[in-house]
Amino acid sequence: MSLNQAQRTLNQIDKEIVGLEKKMSELSKIEADKNRKINETQRGITKNTSASMAQSKMRQIDRYQKELTKIISDKADVNKKLADKRKKRADAEAKLQKEEASQAKTAEKQQKKIHEGYERQIADLTTKLNDQQNSMLLTSDAPTVYSTDTEEEFDVFISHASEDKESFVDEFVRILKEDHHLSVWYDDISIKWGDPIRTKIDQGVKKSKFGVVVLSRSYVSARKHWTQYELEGLFQLESHGGKLILPIWHDITKQEVQNFSPTLAGKMAMNTTLLTPQDIAEKLKEIVDELGASEKEVIEDD
Repeated sequence: MSLNQAQRTLNQIDKEIVGLEKKMSELSKIEADKNRKINETQRGITKNTSASMAQSKMRQIDRYQKELTKIISDKADVNKKLADKRKKRADAEAKLQKEEASQAKTAEKQQKKIHEGYERQIADLTTKLNDQQNSMLLTSDAPTVYSTDTEEEFDVFISHASEDKESFVDEFVRILKEDHHLSVWYDDISIKWGDPIRTKIDQGVKKSKFGVVVLSRSYVSARKHWTQYELEGLFQLESHGGKLILPIWHDITKQEVQNFSPTLAGKMAMNTTLLTPQDIAEKLKEIVDELGASEKEVIEDD
């Protein structure tokens, strides 16, 4: 039995139960009315009532009692049917729950396959990028897209969906630049009219100390070309250089992030439902300053 069939069976039984309960209510009303008429007729027989009138009222009471007996029998029959329907309903509900559990398990397996497939794609792409990088290093002295030996020009690279600019990203970038004086790669600022987009993204990714990824429903659901390209580049750099990606959850749940990328879901993230753009910007400034202090110590030790 399918889930829809189980639900239809349960709905039909519920409908039948409602009909039987309605009939029981009507019979109870008729029963009360017959009892009332019997009592009224009995009270109408007094010592002043003539013999003929008393006989007539007794015949009327007898008729009411016969009708009452039939009503009581009908109520017993309806009660029996109700008991049977309620038992069938319990069985139907148990079958429905079993079907729901089975369907949920099937959906979970399908979702797991999708996740595994996506992770394999990431792994395959990482392997291809590694091969491409090694090939370019062997054939050219020019710096590659993912080379880390070029001079860093940006403190942070912002990867985001365009739908989130107005609600969060524009203000966040403004605070980073104006209040904390950080150097930010942001498409609205860093890509000019006529610029080659892929080249500008490559330069921004490889010359940034950190990559902030603003994960939102728009980011994870749209599977947009440029955000995917940015994320893959950041993953590639992080696999060689350690901590790089700093996720921000914006109007998204942990399960949605988990469905998109278990790797990102496992990272400590900032959440815009708990922190303001100013709060998150301050934490980012602390991380950038800590990296700067660490690099300074290394230089002094050398």
